[in-house]
Order: sequence, then structure tokens, then C-alpha cells
Amino acid sequence: MKRLYRSATNKKIAGVCGGIGEMLNVDPTIIRLLFIVGCFMTGFFPLIFGYIVAMFLVPIGPSREIQQ
Repeated sequence: MKRLYRSATNKKIAGVCGGIGEMLNVDPTIIRLLFIVGCFMTGFFPLIFGYIVAMFLVPIGPSREIQQ
């Protein structure tokens, strides 16, 4: 079972949407677009509040550095 981590490499603000995309094996851009549409549909506050909470609660994932 995969765990949810904030993405260390694929992030725009804090890596929450990138981490969700990596966990679900979905392009993080799709997750970001769904997040924006959801913000407009719910009046911004619920999802923005959830994102801020996730920034503090979800740990940063291990970086995938290229090993030489």
C-alpha cells in the first residue's frame, strides 16, 4: 500500500497535489485542475483550508535523486 507524501520534486506550492498524483499514479496536473475546479464549486474556503492543513500534516516524501 502506498503512503501519501508531499512531493519533493513535483511541486508548485507545497507538493500536496503532486504527492496525491504520485500516490494515485495520475498526472499531478490533472489533480491540480480538479483542485481548482473544486475550489470554484465549493466557494474556495473548504479546499484551501484542507490544502493548508495537508501542508502541515503530510510529511515530505523521500527525494528521488539519481544515483551514479
